[in-house]
Amino acid sequence: MHVTGAAARPRAQQNLVIASYNIHRAQGLDGRVDVGRIADVLAEVGADAVGLQEVFEDQVEAIAGALGMRAIMAATARRAGGPYGNAVLSRLHIQGTSTFDLSFRTREPRGGLRVDLGVGAATLHLFNVHLGLTPRERADQVLRLVGEHVLGAWVAGPRVVIGDLNEWFPGAVGRTLRREFHGPRIRRTHPSPMPLFALDRIYWDRHLQVEGFHVHRSRLARVASDHLPVVALLRVPGMSGRPRGVDGSAGTP
Repeated sequence: MHVTGAAARPRAQQNLVIASYNIHRAQGLDGRVDVGRIADVLAEVGADAVGLQEVFEDQVEAIAGALGMRAIMAATARRAGGPYGNAVLSRLHIQGTSTFDLSFRTREPRGGLRVDLGVGAATLHLFNVHLGLTPRERADQVLRLVGEHVLGAWVAGPRVVIGDLNEWFPGAVGRTLRREFHGPRIRRTHPSPMPLFALDRIYWDRHLQVEGFHVHRSRLARVASDHLPVVALLRVPGMSGRPRGVDGSAGTP
C-alpha cells in the first residue's frame, strides 16, 4: 500500500460526492495512454473521494498531483508498467486504510481497499473493489467481501462499496450486496461510447441520505477509458456543513 498526494482545499458543499472509475490503464478508445485526460475527467466529476480500478502506481501519483488529492494505492499485481491494481483518491481526512485479497484459485489476482474517511463527526468506510470475470469467481469474492470485511467488527461507521464488479448480467454480486446495502437502479457504464453493461456500481448503507446518482457522460469521458465513471451524492449522519479536507480544516465558501 502506498500513500501519496498533497492536502487539497475541500469544496464548499453540503453533499459528499463519491465516484468509481475504471480507467483502463489510462488507455483511451483512440489507443492513446493519457493520464492527464483521466485527471480532466475526474476534475469534471468533482468528487470528494473516488475509487480507481486498473491503474498503475505512477498513474495514481500523477492523477493525485494534478487534482491536489491524497491517494492510497493497493497493488494486486506487478506488471511491466509497475505495481498495478486499485486506488482511492480523497479530499477528506484519511483516518485509516486496509488492503485485502479477493483472489480466487488460479484466476487473475484480485483485491480490495478499505479507506476510512473523516466526514464531520462521522467515519465513512469506503470499500473499493475489482471483482473477477467468471460468475463462480465473483460469487465467492462477494461473500468474502461482505462476510470478512464489510461486516467486520472494526467497521463502526457508515459503509459504501464501490468498484468494477464485472457483473455483466444480474447475478450473485448484486443480490448479495442488496441484502446489506441500498443501491440505485443500475446504470450502464461499459463500453463508454454506447454503454450496454452496468459493470461499475456504488452501494451504500440504507440510513445514508442519497441526493443523487448518475453516470458521468461527458464527451471527454466517452474517449478517455472504456468505462464511464459512476457518481453518487450522499449525506452522512453527523456531517454538519461541509466535508473536511485532508488537513482537517473546513472549507470556505
